[in-house]
Amino acid sequence: MTSVDQFVKAVIASASPYTELDQIYIHNRILGLIGDDAPVASVDDQLTSLNDALVQTAIQNGKIEDTPSAKEILADQLMDLVTPLPSTLNQTFWNKYQTSPETATDYFYQLSKANDYIKTRAIAKNVVFPAKTDFGDLEITINLSKPEKDPKAIAAARNQPQDGYPLCQLCMQNEGYLGRLGYPARSNHRIIRLTLGGDTWGFQYSPYAYFNEHSIFLDQVHRPMVINRQTFSNLLEIVKQFPHYFVGSNADLPIVGGSMLSHEHYQGGRHVFPMMKAPIARKLDLGIANVEAGIVKWPMSTIRLTSDDQVALLDAATKIHNVWMNYSDEQVDVRAYTDNVRHHTTTPIARKVGDQYVLDLVLRDNQTSTTYPDGIFHPHQDVQHIKKENIGLIEVMGRAILPARLKTELQEVANYLLGRHNQMVAMHQPWADALKAQYDITPDNVHDIVDREVGNVFARVLADAGVFKWDAEGEAAFDRFVTAVKAD
Repeated sequence: MTSVDQFVKAVIASASPYTELDQIYIHNRILGLIGDDAPVASVDDQLTSLNDALVQTAIQNGKIEDTPSAKEILADQLMDLVTPLPSTLNQTFWNKYQTSPETATDYFYQLSKANDYIKTRAIAKNVVFPAKTDFGDLEITINLSKPEKDPKAIAAARNQPQDGYPLCQLCMQNEGYLGRLGYPARSNHRIIRLTLGGDTWGFQYSPYAYFNEHSIFLDQVHRPMVINRQTFSNLLEIVKQFPHYFVGSNADLPIVGGSMLSHEHYQGGRHVFPMMKAPIARKLDLGIANVEAGIVKWPMSTIRLTSDDQVALLDAATKIHNVWMNYSDEQVDVRAYTDNVRHHTTTPIARKVGDQYVLDLVLRDNQTSTTYPDGIFHPHQDVQHIKKENIGLIEVMGRAILPARLKTELQEVANYLLGRHNQMVAMHQPWADALKAQYDITPDNVHDIVDREVGNVFARVLADAGVFKWDAEGEAAFDRFVTAVKAD
């Protein structure tokens, strides 16, 4: 049986709309994409391996160029054949939801992996390890999953109109989009529709997931991100619909926000982050009935709200957020505005614990200064050899997303620490020298030491991003802010 025949069999056996009667039709659809000549043999009968063989066949037959973009577009076209239509998928999802929310998301998640929309093989390349710190076990990941950009794609993107179609990679118009140079293929992409606050939203998985069941909830309308009472309401409604998931929003300002501020969206999934395990350092009385509040023992300044009453929780969150938006404390470099430019917002994260809703509000400030041109509450220069990018939602919760360069750079640091020939990047020198002075380093312990100290650097990164520090001055400043909230 050829790889084409095997793929046809897999299409019919999948949840696609096709049956045995469609066998010849599917076979010809595939030949139309890859060419008529003898197909390349697959290394095994896994769907992704069969897909790889068909893509190689298309290259061999001159149907596509041997470039990353062309291969991705064809691979997703082929996987589209094993993927239900959006209408069928949505109907199946919500039918399964009647059994339980977990049954529905399990179905959608498994399908998104099976059709290679979630790039499980690429994700498996990521380096992941825990790191013990004063704030508990942080999670360190070195992100190796996203492929290097195709030079042709980079050039094409430069010439692409800014009002192209789709408007951005989060728009619903991506569902089934073929892709092009400089823009990802989405033929096998599907979105679940749901309603939040009377508006239509979408639910999908992230193709290059940073954690288990990494989900994205996106507004049907392409509009900028904003944090307000409706945001908090939407987050609570999502965890009400999917109580086994958490959901949070990146902040809505540059520096402290995520990488896509132009389209309203949230991220969620099935993972317990370090911040969620962090205890309450001290309780607060915000003067709002039926809401427990406390300052979380966490490097970033976080207030945790807990209640079984959604309205009371919304009132508390909105009160904190609104006071913070206009709050300044010059003693600790906290300023809500400079020259009428807003600097304050929050990063909210919602989840359910039994019958209780839990909403964490992380206070954010995106000021810059002469001393800290990248951000006063941003990773400072001495830790940027490990992390210099924005501290977004996932990192706020204690999971570092570190750049791929570190896989080889940290190995060179280890070589340097052992006195071996190395090509260590100069920016790591002060850090490496400090480690040399601190530890008795051997071949047996060097990697454990480097991993542990990367974790400590990440803890420092989070502390840099915290507006109220964990010292006497910072705790007094946090108390002043809480007093302002109570007085509002």
